[in-house]
Amino acid sequence: MTAINISRLGGGAATLLLATTMLSGLAHAQTSETAPANADPAVTSDAPPATPVAATPATSAASPASQEAAPVVPQRTIRSLRVEGSQRIEPETVLSYTKLRVGQPYSNETLDQALKDVLASDLLATAEIAGVETGDIIIRIQENPIINRVILEGNKRLKNDKILPEIKLAPRQIFTRTAVRADVARIVELYRRQGRFAAVVEPKQVALDQNRVDVVFEITEGPKSKVRQINIIGNELFSDDDLREQMATKQARWFRFFSSNTSYDQDRLAYDQQKLRQFYLTEGYADFRVISAVAELTPDKEDFIITYVVEEGPRYKFGEVTVESAIRDFNGEALAKAVPVKEGEWFNAQLVEDSVDQLSETAGLFGYAAADITPDYIPDREALTMGIAFSIGEANRTYVERIDITGNTQTQDKVIRRELRIAEGDAFNSFLVRRSQDRINSLGYFQDKFEIEQQEGSSPDRVVLLANVEERSTGELSLSAGFSSLERFIIQASIRQRNFRGKGQDAQVSVNYSTYSKSIEASFTEPYLFDKNIALGGTLFRRDYNSFNFIGQDRNTTYQQVSTGGQLSTGIPLTEYWTVSGRYRLSQDNVSLDEATFFTNGVCDPLKAGRYLCEAIGDRLTSLVGTSLIYDSLNSRLRPSAGQRVVVGTDFAGLGGDVRYVRATFDADKYWNVGSGFIFSLGAEGGYIHSLEESRGPGIDKVRIVDRFYLGEPQFRGFDIRGVGPRVQRIPFTQDADGNTILVTDRDQIIDDALGGRAYYLAKAELEIPLGAGAQELGLRPSVFVQAGALFGITEPRRTVDFEQATDATGNLLFNVDGSPTLLALSTPVNTTDGLPLYVNEYTSDAGAELTRLTTCASGYADTYGGTCSGTADNDRAVNTTQPFFERFVGNSAKPRITVGIGVNWNSPFGPLRIDLAKDIISVEGDDPKLFTFNVGTAF
Repeated sequence: MTAINISRLGGGAATLLLATTMLSGLAHAQTSETAPANADPAVTSDAPPATPVAATPATSAASPASQEAAPVVPQRTIRSLRVEGSQRIEPETVLSYTKLRVGQPYSNETLDQALKDVLASDLLATAEIAGVETGDIIIRIQENPIINRVILEGNKRLKNDKILPEIKLAPRQIFTRTAVRADVARIVELYRRQGRFAAVVEPKQVALDQNRVDVVFEITEGPKSKVRQINIIGNELFSDDDLREQMATKQARWFRFFSSNTSYDQDRLAYDQQKLRQFYLTEGYADFRVISAVAELTPDKEDFIITYVVEEGPRYKFGEVTVESAIRDFNGEALAKAVPVKEGEWFNAQLVEDSVDQLSETAGLFGYAAADITPDYIPDREALTMGIAFSIGEANRTYVERIDITGNTQTQDKVIRRELRIAEGDAFNSFLVRRSQDRINSLGYFQDKFEIEQQEGSSPDRVVLLANVEERSTGELSLSAGFSSLERFIIQASIRQRNFRGKGQDAQVSVNYSTYSKSIEASFTEPYLFDKNIALGGTLFRRDYNSFNFIGQDRNTTYQQVSTGGQLSTGIPLTEYWTVSGRYRLSQDNVSLDEATFFTNGVCDPLKAGRYLCEAIGDRLTSLVGTSLIYDSLNSRLRPSAGQRVVVGTDFAGLGGDVRYVRATFDADKYWNVGSGFIFSLGAEGGYIHSLEESRGPGIDKVRIVDRFYLGEPQFRGFDIRGVGPRVQRIPFTQDADGNTILVTDRDQIIDDALGGRAYYLAKAELEIPLGAGAQELGLRPSVFVQAGALFGITEPRRTVDFEQATDATGNLLFNVDGSPTLLALSTPVNTTDGLPLYVNEYTSDAGAELTRLTTCASGYADTYGGTCSGTADNDRAVNTTQPFFERFVGNSAKPRITVGIGVNWNSPFGPLRIDLAKDIISVEGDDPKLFTFNVGTAF
């Protein structure tokens, strides 16, 4: 009996072993009669190879009889069939992989094929067949072990969670060498995609009891293979640097240590070839081609050298441009005039694609969603022109079969559907589809660049619109806390949900607390009241604001304004783009000054506060009604790249209350996508407020200080908060080392009070600059901008003290005090708000107490300021120890202030961050510039 055994060896070794086994079996059959009785008839692959028997002349010479006919081999039949050695695998399973059956004839070839079949199942480690001569066939097997663990060693750059899901071997699976080899190749490929071409993976097997093994992959990661050099051969019209700029792959340089594009990637190599071709095609070189692109790995496997061989060819211009339409409604000549491609201009493949898109949109406007538009290129290589023949195939009008919305787990379907401008059953219209897409994008609830996809319907004239949304965070949380010597404790918190309960409602609560500013505000807006296209919102607020100025490093509060009230607002769309909104606000405002700081004898002292602040004190009730007309065609309200928005508003205060004025404002922005990811925008805003009250006296503006416009950060980048416009500067006097009185020149020592203005304007131009894929993934969006604006139009306020400068014979600075030029001392006269001098009158009360009071009487006293004086006793002039100062009114000019700068928006890990660096180019005396600003928040 002959046994045949094949272990899991390589293909060549297995074939050789099968052939050897067959030959040895035949030899054994010929000599079986002379074999010893106790010889083991089984021959296995583990047994030593048989020693070949030398051929003798008698046995090797062919007899004439043998040449005439081959010997007849008797046919053998399988008498019995069984499997030995199976533990986990059922014998029937093993037999199912073979064609052996009891009662069937068999040969050595049949048995060899059976062994190949069972080993090909990847279930067995070894297999052999015994009982070949008797017909009692036994298949002896050794099963593959079970994997206990898969262990990765040496992997630092690629963690286990990145490798294990990519390989086939796993615990409780059957171990096979084929799977091991495949997993080694897969791990190496993963490292190559990371740019590590020197990575080596060595698999090892640790045998355990119960036919189990641990599989260990020992990984040597090696260095990251960089692109050392990119060579370009054959380019004459454009430099190597110009062409490298078009590629995604970059040469490894020290300043690109953050870039991931310096590593070699085979897919990126193919992409770069397409980028080169696109670049040349947009420049008119229609025959350009990349002859070869070769990436060579250096011997140390650390760097790649990429070499492109290109052929530029001649430059073409556009030839004749025609449009042939099989759609009856379309006029080919009119369409040819409207497309961006123009005869005589340099050939540009991008313009051809834009023309196809434009023709597709035009067809879509008329309901032909499936219009087939094909550009045919007609080159004339002698005249170097490229004619374009656009062909619009015949198409039927298309109707919307249904609109499917998927992916919205929080947002209700109706919130999305109410933004759609096309309904199921309507004729397809590409403009309405795009408008619906823009309105859904403007919600800000879903992923950037959301698009409505078109799919074939149940018939050729039906289309299915699929809105597959991907929800994102619509909550915004802004938190900050800190401590400073000026503000003491600072706490700011704001929480907002723009998609409250998934119904599109907007709810917000904000709190601000510090030594100088306290406020709380809550608002809620329902955009679709009772499922009607009517917005209704309300706001409640209390704001405690302290205006301030700086003297050196000391922050000084000027006036306090406490506002308490609420506002109701509504919005009603007139058309697709026009909306009218209304509002009503009722607020109680109280403006006060600290009596201990700015009052003298219970009266606001202009010498300490300034007349303009003393005039602002008081309580008033504001009842305001307003309306706005809005035009909005932006493709997104969060990150617009096309469209415009214009808001014109008017407010009337005087529907009851204590304040009466009319205010008009406007705000306009327009955006253009200028190509290649650049977004250009222009913006303008302005306003004017006119008081309806009677004059409150000379030098007093009829519009109160808290109702005026203010301009500065964050609107006007390049200036501080309220850093632009009319202001009063109080410049103190001091004495130099020689005792001469001089004006302070240090800006930090000058008191600067912003007064606001009746009118303002502000314009800006900004260009958003695209960055590479890596920076875009980080959420970086830089821009450059220029702004111009001004704040002006108030009445010049009365000065607190009217000092006239003069000099004596020696050049000392003198001032007109009490009508005579006198060297100013540290004590100055005290006057009433009307300029009357005050005197100190000492008297004895009825109770016998010695008291002091101020009076306008130089002799005697009066019960009221400016009243009739009685008595003859002379009084001393009242003086104030306030440091002498000089007041000036500056900044009330319509002259434009201009700033230029750069800024960047960054979706940082701790929230949206805006950083601006702006420089004032033109400013007016008194303006307060600021070079660097930033704002930060977070989202949830």
